[in-house]
Amino acid sequence: MSESYSRRAVLDAAAALGVCSVLGPRAAAAQVTRTSDELAGSTLTRAAQLVKSGDVSPVELTQACLARIRRFDPTLHAFITVREEDALAEARALETELHRGKPRGVLHGVPIAVKDNIDTAGVRTTAASDVFRDRVPTEDAEVVRRLKAAGAILLGKTNLHELAYGGNADVTRFGTMRNPWDTEHVTGGSSGGSGAAVAADLCYAALGSDTAGSVRIPASHCGIVGLKPTFGLVSTRGLVRLSWTLDHIGPMCKSVEDAALMLGVIAGYDSADPTSANRPPADYAHIAKARTAALRLGIPRAAFYDGLDAEVQAAVAAALDVLGRLTASKRDVELPEAISGARLWGPEAYVLYRRYVDEAPERFFPSTRASLERYRNADTVDYVEARHALDVQRREIERVFLDVDLLVTPVMRVPPPAIADGGGSGVTANTAAIDVFGLPAISVPCGFTRTGLPIGVQIVGAPFAEATVLAAAHAYEQATSWHTRKPPLQARE
Repeated sequence: MSESYSRRAVLDAAAALGVCSVLGPRAAAAQVTRTSDELAGSTLTRAAQLVKSGDVSPVELTQACLARIRRFDPTLHAFITVREEDALAEARALETELHRGKPRGVLHGVPIAVKDNIDTAGVRTTAASDVFRDRVPTEDAEVVRRLKAAGAILLGKTNLHELAYGGNADVTRFGTMRNPWDTEHVTGGSSGGSGAAVAADLCYAALGSDTAGSVRIPASHCGIVGLKPTFGLVSTRGLVRLSWTLDHIGPMCKSVEDAALMLGVIAGYDSADPTSANRPPADYAHIAKARTAALRLGIPRAAFYDGLDAEVQAAVAAALDVLGRLTASKRDVELPEAISGARLWGPEAYVLYRRYVDEAPERFFPSTRASLERYRNADTVDYVEARHALDVQRREIERVFLDVDLLVTPVMRVPPPAIADGGGSGVTANTAAIDVFGLPAISVPCGFTRTGLPIGVQIVGAPFAEATVLAAAHAYEQATSWHTRKPPLQARE
């Protein structure tokens, strides 16, 4: 039924325009491309609804994404591995299950992508490093297992800064990641491939990891939604780690509703992950539409509003005006000063990769090797004190939320820099502290520069207050139109 639907839509459109008879076969092919682009441009939620209703098949969704990958990824380098044949085979199998009345879950038949530092059974997981170029895990990460159980199709693995240890576009063995809004600019990192893939409609959603901002930074720079959950809400078992203490995994999507849907699938207790929190499951997709009129906003100006680019400042100020109208109040607040995350992730990353640094240092990028070796002789006392301080600060931050429900800040202090200028300096200034505190935070598009580069606003909640964060973000999104814009992509000839 669904395959005939696709052919019928194309033939009807072609007939209406006289494409085949008047313009010839090349124009007919262009019409097919436009139809495929429209399908690939759907949100995750809409794509899942189309499959559920039988209007579109998993095969059609997969083909639409693969067609865009073939056209645009040679420029963007969003993917490291594309599972074209396997993804289509999975789509056909899921279509059969649907015809038999046996849907797996809310993502049945929808293609998604996974950052290439998250294990996928039988599919190489490289962390964008030559050290792991041929590494093929035998088990799925817990988040991947949950996505598959919900019926998602693994389209491929996305590019990243090597080992997720930074945010530069070109510190990867698999091609410089390029921003779909302007390919001379960075995607942000380290989950830059996931950000570019979602923004360019190469997949319906993706997973990223976030240790100092690596979900929210590329979400802001690529004009999409990126959610970092509370530390422990989403299992990190099966992640090629950078830091046991600070690593998070979160969804990167086209809308807040999509992020809520993804979170509902991947969140939940994992008894095999020592960092996993035993929290009851929640219907985040439903909760995200809750009322926001009683919410109190806090604005931590001293720590997060310094040194803003003028266009970022204007966009975030406008976002605050909109959020103010959607909520009960807003007031300035002060946050406790967070410890430097580098005091934790630096020593932990060195311990994780010291064998490779000693045995094959030349296989790392010079900048990655230097970052690792910087902590070869880390001060044990400093690390222990920092680890204790983190536990204290994660408890103390809860007091801030006695007077407010949410914090609102810019995600980035400047727009996406040019690739030629590297990742920029101070890129984690507004994001790293949120990882230290372990709080849920979302990046939502809130504007564009005069040259068309995206700007994001960050909404932060109390521990495990994802519902409140999502509700405010969804209300803001529905009151604005920034999330509806599409990048002006051109395929490489």
